[in-house]
Amino acid sequence: MKRSRVGRMLQILTALQSGRNNRVDDLAQMCTLSKRTIFRDLKELKEIGIPYRYDTKTGTYSTGQGFFLTPINLNCKEAMGLLLLVFTARSRIQIPFKNETLIAAMKLENNLPGEIRQYCNAILRNIYIKAGPEVKIDSFDKIFEQLEDAILKKQVVNMSYYLPHEKEAIAIELNPYHLIYNNYTWYVLGKSSFHKGIRAFGLNRIKELSKLDKGFVEDEKFDINEYLGRAWSMIPEGRLYHVKLRFLPEVAHNVTEVKWHRTQIVTFEDDSSATVQFRVDGLDEITWWILGYGDKVQVLAPPTLQQRIIQIAQKMVRTNQQKLPSRNANPFGS
Repeated sequence: MKRSRVGRMLQILTALQSGRNNRVDDLAQMCTLSKRTIFRDLKELKEIGIPYRYDTKTGTYSTGQGFFLTPINLNCKEAMGLLLLVFTARSRIQIPFKNETLIAAMKLENNLPGEIRQYCNAILRNIYIKAGPEVKIDSFDKIFEQLEDAILKKQVVNMSYYLPHEKEAIAIELNPYHLIYNNYTWYVLGKSSFHKGIRAFGLNRIKELSKLDKGFVEDEKFDINEYLGRAWSMIPEGRLYHVKLRFLPEVAHNVTEVKWHRTQIVTFEDDSSATVQFRVDGLDEITWWILGYGDKVQVLAPPTLQQRIIQIAQKMVRTNQQKLPSRNANPFGS
């Protein structure tokens, strides 16, 4: 059975930590891998910061014992849960310090009792986590660490920030309160000098960031759960709406299997359609979610939302009725 990349590297690490001096041929034989794979995985271990030594005289590889943890008293389910959490997070969201996280997982797995390690390896080989879409953030680890430190020390930061639809970055002083992961990317939430209030800023739009030599006092009454309130996602607009939607039978069960919002109420009709109701703060975010279901959803309330959906749908029709470019201009070739 094909082993995962992490599983292969853990095998190599176990061999290196055995106390023997191993040639590439020895490692390939012990791990039942090709020499080419051994060289590739050794290079990756070096790149993520796991120390090993190469003796040019003997042509052998080894590593010291001090880098790894002492044996850990975890049962199969505890170890499996932790490892799966790490590997799931690494593949599904852009977590900070990915290399360090992988090293931590390797330390944990490499020092588990043999029986538990074999159990975890066997299960992980048969679990596939499909990577989801994510927004690319330049200098992510550096920005995250700066914001993390500023939040802990209650230190004001200065951001050179690109607002949506703007070509030039603007300077914003921010009292950072929280880091939030939502909809494929990370945000920092805090009090903005530019907006004179609480706002969320995407880390991917930060051009430059620096900590200022001044602190701030966070409003003791501020509560992130209360702030996000009943927003559909994370941008409250300051007005509550009773949203009522009817999903046609083709999608009704798929939609209602998911708890989209804490105020969600579902009623199945005799024709197998589903009426779904929400009490949400603002309409912008839920509008785009509704549009994703196309002609399989009907807006019953409020009229403001119904009219908004109609206007967008009509504009989509006009846009798609415009003359298309010639077939020769199609980058996909057909």
